[in-house]
Amino acid sequence: MNDIFPEYPCEISPLIDGAGFLIVFPDLPGCMADGATMEEAIANGRDAVKSWILTAHEFGDPVPVPGSGGEPGKFVQRLPKSLHTRLAARAKQEGVSLNSLVLSFIAEGLGARESHA
Repeated sequence: MNDIFPEYPCEISPLIDGAGFLIVFPDLPGCMADGATMEEAIANGRDAVKSWILTAHEFGDPVPVPGSGGEPGKFVQRLPKSLHTRLAARAKQEGVSLNSLVLSFIAEGLGARESHA
């Protein structure tokens, strides 16, 4: 098997208890590893990616292409009728779907928050 590990983006973060690092691969749902050091987490991550892909092939599951971001996230939120009405009117005014409008508001809010952090 070719060494495809570098093609898949990863996120490395300290473990909550401070006893090592966690590596996660967003393109491969559930694919993660950890290690006492960052280097160990990366080495274990390399093994996790290989195992994930071999298991997917074994079961005939599709393997996401590197950089695809894996499966999209989804959440459902109940809104007060008045807020829903205002959002729907704004979406209609801007010629976009309600989902697109809400997603853009969330992205703007996160961007603003990150720029002030």
